[in-house]
Amino acid sequence: MSRPVGPTVVLVHGAFADASSYARVIPELTAAGLKAVAPAVPNRSLVDDAAYIASVVRAVDGPVILVGHSYGGAVITLAGTEDNVRALVYLAGYALEEGESLGELQGRFPDSGLADALVYTPFPVAGSDETGTDVSVEVGKFPALFAADVDPELAAVLAVSQRPLAARAFAEAAPVAAWKNKPSWGLVATSDRTINPDVERYGYERAGMTTVEVDSSHLVMLSQPKAVAELIQDAVRATAH
Repeated sequence: MSRPVGPTVVLVHGAFADASSYARVIPELTAAGLKAVAPAVPNRSLVDDAAYIASVVRAVDGPVILVGHSYGGAVITLAGTEDNVRALVYLAGYALEEGESLGELQGRFPDSGLADALVYTPFPVAGSDETGTDVSVEVGKFPALFAADVDPELAAVLAVSQRPLAARAFAEAAPVAAWKNKPSWGLVATSDRTINPDVERYGYERAGMTTVEVDSSHLVMLSQPKAVAELIQDAVRATAH
């Protein structure tokens, strides 16, 4: 079997989700001859999560197209500084500025419905008497907020299999912004009820990204996989050399 031609696409999931978010996008990419890797993000700390994804990127032999959904957009903003990252692709994501936190970017715009649906749960921190706080989405509200245009049976499964995000990640400032030095693409999910679409637009415009708008819920990778794959392939073609 011949080795796939072109870069490896590293797919970074967001909060309240896992790598299976890309289950419909990965076949589209492999059919186009691209290799895809979808690692599990710890969702413990923005800086630590980015360091983990950076280690995944460094382990790839050859160039990488780094894709981030939602909170994963913040993660790739940091991890995208790795030398072999050729381009960044944001999917309904947070494109942070250097020195900015998720909370600060989100706070510039009216809340989505997400704020009233969050659940806060303590978790033990290894080697410490302190506890951390996990943030997740109320199970009953998850489908409408996150996945309104995804098959209801699948949305119900996603609601009870969330990967929570530690609250500390919302307050950590981004030490770098990879989009300053890497070509970037952004997808706005115009029917997003998890992130205000204007948060997405603002971050993308500030970064000077090539931007597309898709009528989709927050989980655009499951509801509109072809549009997502096409945007990723646009980044692959534009940065081929």
